[in-house]
Amino acid sequence: MLVCLCLIFVAPVVHAQSLQSLLQDNADAVANPSRSTVDVVVRALAEAPVEGSPRFLEDWRDKAIWVRLSDGIFFSAAEDGDGLVLTNLDTGVQTTVADDDGFDQIRPNAGVRRVINAALVQFQLSDADVTRRIAALDAISRDPAADQLVPLRQSIPGEPDTSILARKVQLERQLTARFGDSMQERVAAINFLSGDLSVEVRGVISQILTTRQFVGISIPEGTNVAQIMEIGDDLNEVEAYQLLVDADLVPATVTPDDIVATLTAQIEDGQVAGVDVSTLGTDAARIAAYDMLVTRGDAAPFIAPEDRASALDAHTFYLAYTEVNTDITAAAEDAEAAIAMQLNVGKTLDLTLDALSLASIYFLAAIGLAITFGVMGVINMAHGEFIMMGAYTGYVVQQIVPDYTLSIIIALPMAFAVTFAAGVAMERLVIRHLYHRPLETLLATFGIAIVLQQLAKNIFGTQARPLTSPDWLAGAWVVNDVVQISTIRIAIFALALLFLCLILYILKRTRLGLEVRAVTQNPGMAASMGINPDRINMLTFGLGSGIAGIAGVAIGLYAKVTSEMGADYIVQSFMTVVVGGVGNVWGTLAGASLIGFTQKGIEFFNPSNTLAAQTYMILFVILFIQFRPKGIVALKARAAGD
Repeated sequence: MLVCLCLIFVAPVVHAQSLQSLLQDNADAVANPSRSTVDVVVRALAEAPVEGSPRFLEDWRDKAIWVRLSDGIFFSAAEDGDGLVLTNLDTGVQTTVADDDGFDQIRPNAGVRRVINAALVQFQLSDADVTRRIAALDAISRDPAADQLVPLRQSIPGEPDTSILARKVQLERQLTARFGDSMQERVAAINFLSGDLSVEVRGVISQILTTRQFVGISIPEGTNVAQIMEIGDDLNEVEAYQLLVDADLVPATVTPDDIVATLTAQIEDGQVAGVDVSTLGTDAARIAAYDMLVTRGDAAPFIAPEDRASALDAHTFYLAYTEVNTDITAAAEDAEAAIAMQLNVGKTLDLTLDALSLASIYFLAAIGLAITFGVMGVINMAHGEFIMMGAYTGYVVQQIVPDYTLSIIIALPMAFAVTFAAGVAMERLVIRHLYHRPLETLLATFGIAIVLQQLAKNIFGTQARPLTSPDWLAGAWVVNDVVQISTIRIAIFALALLFLCLILYILKRTRLGLEVRAVTQNPGMAASMGINPDRINMLTFGLGSGIAGIAGVAIGLYAKVTSEMGADYIVQSFMTVVVGGVGNVWGTLAGASLIGFTQKGIEFFNPSNTLAAQTYMILFVILFIQFRPKGIVALKARAAGD
């Protein structure tokens, strides 16, 4: 059958023939299909291909072919109540009959359907319909076989679609690596695949390097040995001896418990094998009595430890490749090593991208807190709730503006405005009355955080609300099967860079930035120069709160938007500010990077427990600030003033 399938693509058309007439020539094979007769029909379709053959094979497989008993004509039919809707196999013309009397449904069994499926794949590889060609390639990927190689090769030169062509070439190389005719052909295919990190290629290499475990007095000549197994390192003595038993090379061993059980079962009148039970108090006595049972044929032989050790020493335990050609397995081993190296590089790059993404999120969440904490010395426990307010602002905007791209563009400045106003109101009403009273400030802002959370629950409910990203932010940037990062995280990284540049510009190039830096370094001197520290504190607190709102929109695009979402970031925000250095933009960036990379590194070694990773992260921060209490980048003027 395999050869005839290939003829589908290479055999010339000898004479024109309709599908119906071809089936009539093989009527019995079609009407009564079996594993032996289905090949006849497939060969006929291969030698004289006619239009509609793939469709017929699909219907035949799906039990949709019926035969009219009066003249033996075949139809594709669908049941319609008690009747049938018949489709002419040559013309496609449909007719309806009131009942199915006089028609018989052809029902191929599972084995026949498998053969038909295999034939269909070969037809579909060159089908004009793109979806059918893709389906055929999917079928080959799921169940690769040697008979698919030649038809796949024949379909490559005429493939018009570049993406399908690339996939066909890749599949052809995979099939050649496993089923190629010559060693040189297979080695070349393996070398071609050595730079591919896809799961399919790794599976092909793994199949070639499949091993089986063997044991013998010596290794047979011509065996492709993968590993000589050492007892103690690769096998323990019990496992090794059991392998000898399974191979019928030694008798099964008898454990001390087996000896006791056998002796107990043989007790008669207080004796075992003529020995009084009272004398069997030692291992040596029990073994001697057991040996007597063995001599009488009433027990299995006992293998002494020294005999077992001798048997193990006399045999060799080894793993052998199922592939007998050493050149092929050597090429596969080289490919596996190259893939393993690239996998390690890819995993490192993937971990780095994840860490950069997490650092970007922490930077966005913490930069507003760094500004307010650095300038005012206020421990704002409600900072996370400003992030939450920004996310809910984005959600509300999306309910009004259904265009997701436009809604995000509107939501960013809107979130800044809402949280800026909330920050200014909070500073004017509460914070300014508690300057230089850190404990009271902490308790007051903590209470405000609880109030804001409850307000959010009352307004939006406890259920998570969606903040949907535009289509152009959907999906991921995929380098290969190992390295990939979601587009939304790339956007957050870009947003973090944008805010870094914007804040640096404000602080370094604007009058407000100059006054903020002056108040940060020496409030008294700044006041003597005509700067109003009270106004600067208000604007700074509003600016920090507004930035937190924008961070909320960005974070809400990929995280859940709930009333408690701010609590997920407040701890990390404070850690970022403290580790980086209070009141310093570069310090916040350094702190976010250190915490992001460290947390991802901890998660890499303990991926199943993110809570443990966060715990270890907090312990790391505690140790870090013991050695560098002013953070990575400390403000020198503030340090001098302190």
